[in-house]
Amino acid sequence: MARFTDKSIIVTGAGSGIGRAASLLFAAEGGRVLCADISDAAEETAAMITDAGGTARHIKIDAGKEEDVIRAVALACEAHGGLDVMFANAGISGGMANIFDTDVALITEVLRVNLIGPYLAIKHAAPKIAERGGGAIVLTASVAGIRSGAGSPAYSASKAGVINLAMVSAQQLAGSNVRVNAICPGLTETGMTKPTFDYARDAGKMDKVGRLNPLRRGAQPEELANVAAFLASDEASYVNGQAIAVDGGLSSSHPVTRQEYGKTAV
Repeated sequence: MARFTDKSIIVTGAGSGIGRAASLLFAAEGGRVLCADISDAAEETAAMITDAGGTARHIKIDAGKEEDVIRAVALACEAHGGLDVMFANAGISGGMANIFDTDVALITEVLRVNLIGPYLAIKHAAPKIAERGGGAIVLTASVAGIRSGAGSPAYSASKAGVINLAMVSAQQLAGSNVRVNAICPGLTETGMTKPTFDYARDAGKMDKVGRLNPLRRGAQPEELANVAAFLASDEASYVNGQAIAVDGGLSSSHPVTRQEYGKTAV
């Protein structure tokens, strides 16, 4: 398939995990990809694409800083003739502290990157996408944003905001032919979760990873990238304002060990 032939695409968080997998997939299907990341790893992703015969550039940005997002959009338009797709994927975990142990500075930073970042992506990408006659914006939320039991308070609140942002922006972009949707990953092997997966492998406990979802395993980045690519493509031309869970069925119940006030979960 070549769903993205000559399409101009920005991927944030492109240096690893879902962002890298999506960048490679978009490029393999003909897209011209701007790989954006706060780390230098975006350059490596872009090199992987060009080495395979695809078209890519890279840019180092902080996805939660408006001036950086403006720079990324401007570069994509300059280098690739406009903008058709924005995949606002960059995010941070913020640890696992509970409400009472979460520092205000930490939750502020998590919200800045995870929620303000997608907001800025929509604000600055949508007008350029509309100028091309329409296209798609895909946001990375999380099953932690759907209901409790899958993340810390800071992370969960930020991702719940992303889900609502997809809905609100889809409405406010009515008539533009710009669709906005979110993917909600469950436990996925990315740079953020690497310590968990590495520990499980070293300890011979990979059977414990993702055991609470019906598929009883974690996801690989490519599985999330496939859904992001679908939402970004014309195949999803009538899908708008939605949050799609890609979690092996976890969010059908979100089973958890509950933590009582003043006690540690066991």
